[in-house]
Amino acid sequence: MGIARMAAAGLALTIGLAAQAGAKELRLSHQFAVGDLRHKVAEMIAQDVAAADVDLSIRIFPASSLFKANDQYMPLSRGQLDMTLLPLSYAGGQQPVYNLTLFPGLIKSHEHARRVNDSEFMQELETVLNDDDITTLARGYLAGGFASVDGCVTHPDDVKGRTVRAAGKGFEEMLAAAGASIASMPSSENYNAMQQKILQALNTSSSSFVSFRLYEIVDCYTPATDEALWFMYQPVLINKTTFDDLTPEQQQALRDASARAEDWYAEEAAKEDAASVEVFRNAGVEIAEMTEEDRQAWLDLAQESSFAIFAREVPDGQRWLDLATSVE
Repeated sequence: MGIARMAAAGLALTIGLAAQAGAKELRLSHQFAVGDLRHKVAEMIAQDVAAADVDLSIRIFPASSLFKANDQYMPLSRGQLDMTLLPLSYAGGQQPVYNLTLFPGLIKSHEHARRVNDSEFMQELETVLNDDDITTLARGYLAGGFASVDGCVTHPDDVKGRTVRAAGKGFEEMLAAAGASIASMPSSENYNAMQQKILQALNTSSSSFVSFRLYEIVDCYTPATDEALWFMYQPVLINKTTFDDLTPEQQQALRDASARAEDWYAEEAAKEDAASVEVFRNAGVEIAEMTEEDRQAWLDLAQESSFAIFAREVPDGQRWLDLATSVE
């Protein structure tokens, strides 16, 4: 090989290595199993970003393999983690207003959830996230219900004297007002806790009921139906500084991928409720349904407990409640 050709080959290799070195990898952490809907949302974003060919990739760490479920928000805020798909109420200890994203009866249906996602309430939540150096890429609400052993849960009287997991402070306050003892833990710990008889009942999403195989150990399932009480906001988040440091092409690829994933997330979330019923029924679990009267009993109790406590104890709490409940 001639000197000129060798020089050209060396230059091409140098440019190739420089381009490779300039590629950016983002780390995305979540608590969910690989087959879970939320993991599929993360995968969809990662695949679309890779296909955009903008020297950006996303490496997903599922099942709490990088950070534990409750330990993701602060690393994200500090730039120690790039991305997460997180039940936002898990960070209610850092920002009490996040507790409204899992509040009894606040979301009425999947269609209502979409309207809430586009509301002034969510716009103001975004400013709180931004102040913690976090921004939202894809929004999503999932419905859920109850599962239990030794009797079904449809009415507040059904939890009296039982130990229940609820996931969010608003639900915990409501359940405590109904006479339940509260055990707080992420959904990834529900199976072991119920298997060890720590829990007699629990709330979680339709997706988590299936992906964490709770149908193997419960006696009764009260799914999300037209009278659903439990909806939880679970967005895809990114550290804001990390996002701002991406090239315009990388930012656009991430926005485009996230918009597509958000639409799919909403469509699939609505299907998860009915699908979960079939899984539990096929496993021989009793299926119970909450009536309109049952739901109203829960809502009345929530007004006396969760809503009153939030308005009283959270700074500007009543204004936040008014914002969150103003969406028709």
